[in-house]
Amino acid sequence: MAGRALRSPRRAQLDVLRSASTRSQVYALLRRAIVSLDLLPGQALSENELAARHSVSRTPVREALIRLADENLVEVAPQLGTFVSRISVRDVIEIQFIRETLERASLPHAIKNITATDEAYLRALLDEQEEAGRKGDLHHWFATDEALHRTLLEIGGHPRVWPIVSSAKAHLDRVRMLSLPDPTILGELLTQHRAIVDFVTSKQRKKADEVLSHHLRIALDILEPLEQEHPDYFVLDEEEDEVREAPAPRPVKRTATKAASRRRR
Repeated sequence: MAGRALRSPRRAQLDVLRSASTRSQVYALLRRAIVSLDLLPGQALSENELAARHSVSRTPVREALIRLADENLVEVAPQLGTFVSRISVRDVIEIQFIRETLERASLPHAIKNITATDEAYLRALLDEQEEAGRKGDLHHWFATDEALHRTLLEIGGHPRVWPIVSSAKAHLDRVRMLSLPDPTILGELLTQHRAIVDFVTSKQRKKADEVLSHHLRIALDILEPLEQEHPDYFVLDEEEDEVREAPAPRPVKRTATKAASRRRR
């Protein structure tokens, strides 16, 4: 009895840790699926299906959906269901401005601080990104893009900026993912990445800033064409204030996948 009594609090602690870990993992998986467009804007979500897919109970799924709703990535329509939020044009424009402001502000510090080791890592990322583009591995391409921008901020001495920006830019990231199947966009982005690294390592501050600014604004340049191509994926400015009162998000047919989008191109 005494032995069991001593072990019981530890088991309770382990259960709490496992539960917290499961909640965090389910949240991270669902958020990643939304950002990567594995779950499409407007798509209906079922707690039972998501729980079965991730081999968990409904509780961590429900809690993850609540967190995602707080981030405006999920919408709950009473008596109708839960849906992946459509992409907010307003959020895209706002976070792009924030991201550009912070990354440009950090750039002179990166130019000042960069070492040969930093340069070697950045160039390895560029080669990795080029290879991902050749293979058509858009998820890995996107991951190398994230790593490059995060690394520049870290070299600039601002490692805490990236987690803040990253947590807020889900709508922007979905726009970026929508654009990646276009090989012209991929090529242009990679060329700009190489130019940014070249100008940073050669201490050409003005040119580095010009290329970085143009690079980060591509998301705004492609926004309108993507809205026209995928109107059901977006909530426009004039709808933004009414979206919470709408009866339900416009559902998206499962046939409208990224692969179909690439075939149309």
